[in-house]
Amino acid sequence: MKKLLMAILVLAVAGSVAFAAGGKESGTIKIGVAGAHTGDLASYGLPSVNAARLVVEEVNAKGGINGAKIELFVEDDQCKPEVATNTAAKLVSNNVMAVIGHICSGATKSALGIYNDSKIITISPSATNPPLTQSGEYPNFFRTIAPDDAQALLATTFIKDTLKLKKLAILHDKGDYGKGFADLVKEYSEKAGIQVLLFEGVNPGAPDYSAVVNKIGNAGVDGVVWGGYHPEASKLVQQMKDKGMNLPFISDDGVKDNTFIEVAGKYADGVYATGPTDTSTNPMAIKANADHKAKFGDEPGAFFLNAYAATQAIVNAIQKAGSTDFAAVTKALRSEYVETALGKISFDAKGDVIGFGFSVYQVQNGKYVELKK
Repeated sequence: MKKLLMAILVLAVAGSVAFAAGGKESGTIKIGVAGAHTGDLASYGLPSVNAARLVVEEVNAKGGINGAKIELFVEDDQCKPEVATNTAAKLVSNNVMAVIGHICSGATKSALGIYNDSKIITISPSATNPPLTQSGEYPNFFRTIAPDDAQALLATTFIKDTLKLKKLAILHDKGDYGKGFADLVKEYSEKAGIQVLLFEGVNPGAPDYSAVVNKIGNAGVDGVVWGGYHPEASKLVQQMKDKGMNLPFISDDGVKDNTFIEVAGKYADGVYATGPTDTSTNPMAIKANADHKAKFGDEPGAFFLNAYAATQAIVNAIQKAGSTDFAAVTKALRSEYVETALGKISFDAKGDVIGFGFSVYQVQNGKYVELKK
């Protein structure tokens, strides 16, 4: 009997050690959360921190994953590529096995090589630049949001079939995300027979865009597309409307954020933006939103549910893999479906999400409203 008990104990300890070894340090599973937590784009990054904390608190309260508790490491990259490399280095030094983030495509791209070299899985709730998955360079990268080619095609289809625009001005912020979206809308628009009469990049953070607004007025367009984030979009729509330009303004999920409405004020009404499909009626989403309000005192912001789902997905993959081994967990991410706040999702061979996409929204009476197809 003693021999039997000893054998069981040895097997239990061996299993525990094997599982912990994948986590790079015995006792805990270390997961990083990276994104803009300060600065103009913090409204995109902080919801992901809150999402990860809520999921992890619930998992740990139930005993963790296979008996191991999760420990979070939160790092701020301000959505700046030059900061993101330092952020990634810090998380690598903390021996994380996965990262929820980054938020902006440029910052994500800067960090991915560092994570890939260290076999660290990275799941972004918001980085939509297509080459991040389509280049094949980053087998460690996944995302719980559709890429910009899907977003740009939806925007172009809406411009052509619903708004019936014929002549566009397409502006962007020169970044990986903003210009990538703008390039794709230009490509799809021209294929659809829509003329692009102005295609121009602007400097993000500039106090005034009157020069490019004047170009829009002189171009004779019937609509404006913006590729980029909300700080510049709010200035553009204000300056356009101040000059009497009541043109349709169509943007991306970098503008589909309540902060845009708060900053742009009355000028925001009527603006269109593509963004993650509304899943607010999903039972898990309802619970996640309620938990956020109870713990943090307010409604969650942009990409909260995408980050919540990303954290759920990595937890499920570790459970299915039975370890934190890179190959085993990435295989589970690509082969297993998991019920999340976004619905039932998995990931394809490139790392793109399966089972979730984009919708078109419009600001109506100070709120984003999803336009039904």
